[in-house]
Amino acid sequence: MCVFHFISCALLGGKPKTLACSSCFETLCLVLRQRGGHEASLLSVSVSAVHTSTSMSLQLRCLYTHSLALVVTLLLFTATSGDGDGDAVENITAVLGHSITFRCPSNRSTPVERLYIQRFKNDKEDFINGFYRGQPLPVLPEYQNRTKVNEMELSMEMRNISVSDEGLYKCLVFINNKPEISKILLKVTAEYSVPTITKDCNKPGDGGAGKSCQLSCSAVGGYPQSTVRWTGLNQSLTNVIYNRSSADNESKTWTINQTIVHNCNQPTNISCAVGGSVSHTITICETESFPFVVIVAIAVVLVFVLLLVFVVVMKCCFRGPQRDDGAGETGVRFIDCRSQLQHV
Repeated sequence: MCVFHFISCALLGGKPKTLACSSCFETLCLVLRQRGGHEASLLSVSVSAVHTSTSMSLQLRCLYTHSLALVVTLLLFTATSGDGDGDAVENITAVLGHSITFRCPSNRSTPVERLYIQRFKNDKEDFINGFYRGQPLPVLPEYQNRTKVNEMELSMEMRNISVSDEGLYKCLVFINNKPEISKILLKVTAEYSVPTITKDCNKPGDGGAGKSCQLSCSAVGGYPQSTVRWTGLNQSLTNVIYNRSSADNESKTWTINQTIVHNCNQPTNISCAVGGSVSHTITICETESFPFVVIVAIAVVLVFVLLLVFVVVMKCCFRGPQRDDGAGETGVRFIDCRSQLQHV
Protein backbone atom coordinates (compact mmCIF):
# COMPACT_ATOMS: atom_id res chain seq x y z
CA MET A 1 0.00 0.00 0.00
CA CYS A 2 2.85 2.37 0.73
CA VAL A 3 4.11 2.15 -2.85
CA PHE A 4 0.69 3.28 -4.18
CA HIS A 5 0.82 6.29 -1.85
CA PHE A 6 4.27 7.16 -3.24
CA ILE A 7 3.13 6.84 -6.86
CA SER A 8 0.00 8.95 -6.31
CA CYS A 9 2.10 11.53 -4.53
CA ALA A 10 4.59 11.71 -7.37
CA LEU A 11 1.88 12.02 -10.04
CA LEU A 12 -0.63 14.30 -8.31
CA GLY A 13 1.55 16.40 -6.02
CA GLY A 14 0.12 18.50 -3.20
CA LYS A 15 0.92 18.90 0.43
CA PRO A 16 -1.54 16.35 1.84
CA LYS A 17 -0.21 13.64 -0.51
CA THR A 18 3.37 14.58 0.31
CA LEU A 19 2.69 14.27 4.02
CA ALA A 20 1.06 10.90 3.45
CA CYS A 21 4.11 9.76 1.45
CA SER A 22 6.42 10.94 4.20
CA SER A 23 4.46 9.07 6.84
CA CYS A 24 4.45 5.87 4.83
CA PHE A 25 8.16 6.22 4.02
CA GLU A 26 9.02 6.63 7.70
CA THR A 27 7.05 3.46 8.40
CA LEU A 28 9.11 1.54 5.86
CA CYS A 29 12.32 2.92 7.34
CA LEU A 30 11.20 1.85 10.79
CA VAL A 31 10.57 -1.69 9.55
CA LEU A 32 14.02 -1.90 7.95
CA ARG A 33 15.67 -0.38 11.01
CA GLN A 34 14.04 -3.04 13.19
CA ARG A 35 15.57 -5.62 10.86
CA GLY A 36 18.99 -4.09 11.51
CA GLY A 37 19.36 -2.64 8.02
CA HIS A 38 22.30 -0.28 7.57
CA GLU A 39 20.61 1.19 4.49
CA ALA A 40 17.51 2.19 6.49
CA SER A 41 19.43 4.64 8.65
CA LEU A 42 20.95 6.35 5.62
CA LEU A 43 17.60 6.60 3.81
CA SER A 44 15.84 7.91 6.90
CA VAL A 45 18.32 10.79 6.97
CA SER A 46 17.72 11.37 3.26
CA VAL A 47 13.94 11.62 3.55
CA SER A 48 14.24 13.98 6.51
CA ALA A 49 16.49 16.25 4.44
CA VAL A 50 14.01 16.17 1.53
CA HIS A 51 10.95 17.02 3.61
CA THR A 52 12.62 19.78 5.62
CA SER A 53 14.13 21.46 2.56
CA THR A 54 12.82 24.98 1.87
CA SER A 55 14.50 25.30 -1.52
CA MET A 56 12.38 22.57 -3.19
CA SER A 57 8.81 22.81 -4.43
CA LEU A 58 6.24 20.40 -3.07
CA GLN A 59 6.14 18.56 -6.40
CA LEU A 60 9.96 18.14 -6.48
CA ARG A 61 10.04 16.98 -2.87
CA CYS A 62 7.37 14.43 -3.67
CA LEU A 63 9.32 13.13 -6.67
CA TYR A 64 12.42 12.67 -4.48
CA THR A 65 10.27 10.92 -1.91
CA HIS A 66 8.90 8.57 -4.54
CA SER A 67 12.39 7.60 -5.73
CA LEU A 68 13.61 6.96 -2.21
CA ALA A 69 10.48 4.96 -1.47
CA LEU A 70 11.15 2.63 -4.39
CA VAL A 71 14.69 2.05 -3.12
CA VAL A 72 13.45 1.24 0.39
CA THR A 73 10.72 -1.03 -0.95
CA LEU A 74 13.31 -2.93 -3.02
CA LEU A 75 15.52 -3.30 0.05
CA LEU A 76 12.56 -4.52 2.07
CA PHE A 77 11.68 -7.14 -0.54
CA THR A 78 15.32 -8.22 -0.76
CA ALA A 79 15.59 -8.59 3.01
CA THR A 80 12.30 -10.53 3.09
CA SER A 81 13.33 -12.89 0.31
CA GLY A 82 16.73 -13.38 2.02
CA ASP A 83 14.89 -14.82 5.01
CA GLY A 84 13.59 -17.56 2.73
CA ASP A 85 17.08 -18.83 2.04
CA GLY A 86 18.11 -18.72 5.67
CA ASP A 87 21.61 -18.31 6.96
CA ALA A 88 21.77 -21.74 8.58
CA VAL A 89 23.73 -24.33 6.62
CA GLU A 90 23.57 -28.03 7.46
CA ASN A 91 26.96 -29.75 7.37
CA ILE A 92 27.19 -33.36 6.23
CA THR A 93 30.28 -35.50 5.68
CA ALA A 94 30.74 -38.30 3.17
CA VAL A 95 33.53 -40.86 2.86
CA LEU A 96 35.25 -41.07 -0.50
CA GLY A 97 33.69 -43.82 -2.63
CA HIS A 98 30.69 -44.28 -0.30
CA SER A 99 27.12 -42.91 -0.37
CA ILE A 100 25.47 -39.93 1.34
CA THR A 101 21.85 -38.78 1.68
CA PHE A 102 20.75 -35.16 1.32
CA ARG A 103 17.61 -34.53 3.40
CA CYS A 104 15.46 -31.49 2.67
CA PRO A 105 13.44 -30.21 5.67
CA SER A 106 9.76 -29.40 5.01
CA ASN A 107 6.25 -29.34 6.45
CA ARG A 108 5.22 -32.96 5.86
CA SER A 109 1.51 -32.26 6.46
CA THR A 110 1.23 -30.37 3.16
CA PRO A 111 1.71 -32.10 -0.24
CA VAL A 112 4.92 -31.12 -2.01
CA GLU A 113 4.51 -30.09 -5.62
CA ARG A 114 8.16 -29.83 -6.61
CA LEU A 115 11.60 -30.67 -5.26
CA TYR A 116 14.78 -29.30 -6.76
CA ILE A 117 18.24 -30.11 -5.44
CA GLN A 118 20.86 -27.81 -6.89
CA ARG A 119 24.54 -27.14 -6.42
CA PHE A 120 26.47 -23.89 -6.29
CA LYS A 121 29.36 -24.28 -8.72
CA ASN A 122 31.45 -21.72 -10.60
CA ASP A 123 29.19 -18.80 -9.63
CA LYS A 124 26.07 -20.57 -10.86
CA GLU A 125 23.56 -23.19 -9.72
CA ASP A 126 23.49 -26.61 -11.41
CA PHE A 127 20.38 -28.79 -11.15
CA ILE A 128 21.26 -32.19 -9.66
CA ASN A 129 17.96 -34.05 -9.31
CA GLY A 130 14.34 -33.61 -8.27
CA PHE A 131 10.72 -34.09 -9.31
CA TYR A 132 7.73 -32.08 -10.51
CA ARG A 133 4.24 -33.24 -9.49
CA GLY A 134 5.41 -36.80 -9.01
CA GLN A 135 7.35 -36.97 -12.27
CA PRO A 136 11.15 -37.24 -12.44
CA LEU A 137 13.12 -34.48 -14.12
CA PRO A 138 16.01 -34.74 -16.61
CA VAL A 139 19.36 -35.20 -14.85
CA LEU A 140 22.87 -34.29 -15.98
CA PRO A 141 24.86 -37.32 -17.25
CA GLU A 142 27.35 -37.14 -14.38
CA TYR A 143 24.50 -37.63 -11.88
CA GLN A 144 22.19 -40.01 -13.80
CA ASN A 145 23.45 -43.32 -12.46
CA ARG A 146 24.48 -42.24 -8.99
CA THR A 147 21.65 -40.03 -7.65
CA LYS A 148 18.18 -41.15 -6.64
CA VAL A 149 15.35 -39.04 -5.20
CA ASN A 150 12.96 -40.32 -2.53
CA GLU A 151 9.72 -38.33 -2.95
CA MET A 152 8.23 -39.49 0.35
CA GLU A 153 11.25 -38.51 2.44
CA LEU A 154 12.18 -35.49 0.30
CA SER A 155 15.74 -36.73 0.11
CA MET A 156 18.36 -37.64 -2.46
CA GLU A 157 20.96 -40.38 -2.25
CA MET A 158 24.28 -39.76 -3.97
CA ARG A 159 26.50 -42.80 -4.53
CA ASN A 160 30.21 -43.25 -5.27
CA ILE A 161 31.19 -39.93 -3.73
CA SER A 162 34.25 -38.24 -5.19
CA VAL A 163 36.26 -35.25 -4.03
CA SER A 164 34.71 -33.17 -6.83
CA ASP A 165 31.26 -33.59 -5.19
CA GLU A 166 32.36 -31.46 -2.24
CA GLY A 167 30.58 -28.12 -2.04
CA LEU A 168 27.40 -26.21 -1.20
CA TYR A 169 23.98 -27.56 -2.22
CA LYS A 170 20.49 -26.09 -2.05
CA CYS A 171 17.11 -27.75 -1.52
CA LEU A 172 14.00 -26.06 -2.94
CA VAL A 173 10.75 -27.61 -1.69
CA PHE A 174 7.66 -26.06 -3.33
CA ILE A 175 4.41 -26.05 -1.34
CA ASN A 176 1.46 -24.12 -2.75
CA ASN A 177 3.89 -22.78 -5.35
CA LYS A 178 6.08 -21.22 -2.66
CA PRO A 179 9.66 -22.45 -2.17
CA GLU A 180 11.13 -23.52 1.15
CA ILE A 181 14.88 -23.16 0.77
CA SER A 182 17.59 -24.89 2.79
CA LYS A 183 21.34 -25.22 2.25
CA ILE A 184 23.58 -28.24 2.77
CA LEU A 185 27.38 -28.18 2.81
CA LEU A 186 28.93 -31.49 1.77
CA LYS A 187 32.45 -32.29 2.94
CA VAL A 188 34.37 -35.31 1.66
CA THR A 189 36.95 -37.26 3.65
CA ALA A 190 39.27 -40.15 2.83
CA GLU A 191 41.38 -42.04 5.33
CA TYR A 192 45.13 -42.01 4.75
CA SER A 193 47.05 -45.26 4.50
CA VAL A 194 48.92 -46.43 7.58
CA PRO A 195 52.03 -44.21 7.54
CA THR A 196 55.36 -45.79 6.66
CA ILE A 197 58.05 -44.80 9.16
CA THR A 198 61.78 -45.45 8.65
CA LYS A 199 64.98 -44.56 10.51
CA ASP A 200 68.67 -44.22 9.65
CA CYS A 201 70.81 -43.57 12.72
CA ASN A 202 74.54 -42.89 12.93
CA LYS A 203 76.95 -43.57 15.78
CA PRO A 204 78.78 -40.99 17.87
CA GLY A 205 81.93 -39.93 16.07
CA ASP A 206 80.65 -40.84 12.56
CA GLY A 207 81.19 -37.34 11.24
CA GLY A 208 79.14 -35.66 13.96
CA ALA A 209 79.37 -34.52 17.54
CA GLY A 210 76.81 -37.06 18.76
CA LYS A 211 74.32 -39.67 17.68
CA SER A 212 71.46 -38.59 15.40
CA CYS A 213 68.69 -40.25 13.38
CA GLN A 214 67.13 -39.34 10.07
CA LEU A 215 63.44 -40.21 10.26
CA SER A 216 60.95 -40.38 7.38
CA CYS A 217 57.15 -40.66 7.45
CA SER A 218 54.81 -40.97 4.44
CA ALA A 219 51.13 -41.75 3.79
CA VAL A 220 48.96 -41.79 0.66
CA GLY A 221 45.33 -41.70 -0.50
CA GLY A 222 43.87 -39.27 2.04
CA TYR A 223 41.64 -36.21 1.87
CA PRO A 224 41.62 -33.37 2.77
CA GLN A 225 45.27 -32.34 2.84
CA SER A 226 46.93 -33.08 6.16
CA THR A 227 50.33 -32.85 7.84
CA VAL A 228 52.71 -35.22 9.60
CA ARG A 229 52.53 -35.29 13.40
CA TRP A 230 55.33 -36.92 15.42
CA THR A 231 54.81 -38.51 18.83
CA GLY A 232 57.58 -39.03 21.38
CA LEU A 233 60.10 -36.53 19.98
CA ASN A 234 61.62 -33.52 21.65
CA GLN A 235 60.86 -30.79 19.13
CA SER A 236 63.82 -28.71 20.25
CA LEU A 237 66.12 -31.51 19.03
CA THR A 238 64.35 -31.93 15.69
CA ASN A 239 64.90 -30.27 12.29
CA VAL A 240 62.69 -30.73 9.21
CA ILE A 241 64.81 -31.29 6.10
CA TYR A 242 62.07 -32.37 3.64
CA ASN A 243 58.34 -31.71 3.55
CA ARG A 244 56.15 -32.29 0.49
CA SER A 245 52.44 -32.76 -0.22
CA SER A 246 51.00 -33.61 -3.64
CA ALA A 247 47.48 -34.27 -4.95
CA ASP A 248 46.59 -36.93 -7.48
CA ASN A 249 45.29 -35.42 -10.72
CA GLU A 250 42.36 -37.83 -11.01
CA SER A 251 41.25 -38.77 -7.49
CA LYS A 252 42.37 -35.46 -5.90
CA THR A 253 43.63 -37.43 -2.88
CA TRP A 254 46.88 -36.44 -1.18
CA THR A 255 50.29 -37.98 -0.64
CA ILE A 256 52.20 -36.62 2.37
CA ASN A 257 55.96 -37.01 2.92
CA GLN A 258 58.24 -35.61 5.60
CA THR A 259 61.84 -36.26 6.64
CA ILE A 260 63.41 -34.92 9.82
CA VAL A 261 66.71 -35.18 11.68
CA HIS A 262 66.54 -35.87 15.41
CA ASN A 263 69.54 -35.55 17.71
CA CYS A 264 69.54 -38.41 20.15
CA ASN A 265 70.02 -38.04 23.87
CA GLN A 266 68.29 -41.17 25.20
CA PRO A 267 66.36 -44.22 23.93
CA THR A 268 62.91 -43.12 22.69
CA ASN A 269 59.82 -44.84 21.29
CA ILE A 270 58.31 -42.79 18.47
CA SER A 271 55.51 -42.93 15.89
CA CYS A 272 54.04 -40.62 13.27
CA ALA A 273 50.46 -39.84 12.23
CA VAL A 274 48.83 -38.38 9.11
CA GLY A 275 45.17 -37.47 9.36
CA GLY A 276 43.61 -40.18 11.52
CA SER A 277 46.14 -42.89 10.61
CA VAL A 278 49.01 -43.78 12.95
CA SER A 279 52.19 -45.71 12.15
CA HIS A 280 53.67 -48.54 14.19
CA THR A 281 56.08 -47.59 16.98
CA ILE A 282 59.85 -47.79 16.55
CA THR A 283 62.73 -47.21 18.98
CA ILE A 284 65.56 -44.80 18.28
CA CYS A 285 68.70 -43.83 20.20
CA GLU A 286 69.05 -47.30 21.69
CA THR A 287 71.89 -47.97 24.15
CA GLU A 288 74.86 -49.46 22.27
CA SER A 289 74.97 -53.21 22.92
CA PHE A 290 77.93 -55.62 22.48
CA PRO A 291 78.28 -56.36 18.76
CA PHE A 292 76.70 -59.65 17.79
CA VAL A 293 79.58 -60.46 15.44
CA VAL A 294 82.05 -60.20 18.29
CA ILE A 295 79.91 -62.49 20.43
CA VAL A 296 79.82 -65.10 17.66
CA ALA A 297 83.60 -64.88 17.16
CA ILE A 298 84.26 -65.40 20.86
CA ALA A 299 81.94 -68.39 20.91
CA VAL A 300 83.73 -69.96 17.92
CA VAL A 301 87.13 -69.50 19.58
CA LEU A 302 85.93 -71.05 22.81
CA VAL A 303 84.50 -74.05 21.00
CA PHE A 304 87.78 -74.49 19.08
CA VAL A 305 89.82 -74.35 22.29
CA LEU A 306 87.58 -76.87 24.00
CA LEU A 307 87.82 -79.22 21.06
CA LEU A 308 91.61 -78.87 21.02
CA VAL A 309 91.84 -79.64 24.73
CA PHE A 310 89.59 -82.62 24.28
CA VAL A 311 91.73 -83.97 21.44
CA VAL A 312 94.95 -83.57 23.41
CA VAL A 313 93.48 -85.28 26.44
CA MET A 314 92.19 -88.13 24.37
CA LYS A 315 95.56 -88.51 22.63
CA CYS A 316 97.87 -88.51 25.63
CA CYS A 317 95.72 -90.04 28.33
CA PHE A 318 93.88 -92.77 26.52
CA ARG A 319 96.48 -94.38 24.30
CA GLY A 320 96.31 -98.06 23.52
CA PRO A 321 97.67 -100.63 26.05
CA GLN A 322 101.43 -100.62 26.39
CA ARG A 323 103.93 -102.86 28.11
CA ASP A 324 104.24 -101.87 31.73
CA ASP A 325 107.92 -102.01 32.65
CA GLY A 326 107.23 -100.54 36.04
CA ALA A 327 105.63 -97.74 37.98
CA GLY A 328 108.29 -95.32 36.97
CA GLU A 329 107.48 -95.48 33.25
CA THR A 330 103.74 -95.01 33.92
CA GLY A 331 104.45 -91.99 36.06
CA VAL A 332 106.54 -90.43 33.29
CA ARG A 333 103.67 -90.93 30.81
CA PHE A 334 101.22 -89.02 33.01
CA ILE A 335 103.77 -86.29 33.60
CA ASP A 336 104.15 -85.88 29.81
CA CYS A 337 100.37 -85.65 29.45
CA ARG A 338 100.20 -82.96 32.09
CA SER A 339 102.96 -80.96 30.44
CA GLN A 340 101.19 -81.08 27.07
CA LEU A 341 97.98 -79.83 28.66
CA GLN A 342 99.89 -76.96 30.20
CA HIS A 343 101.28 -76.00 26.79
CA VAL A 344 97.77 -75.95 25.42
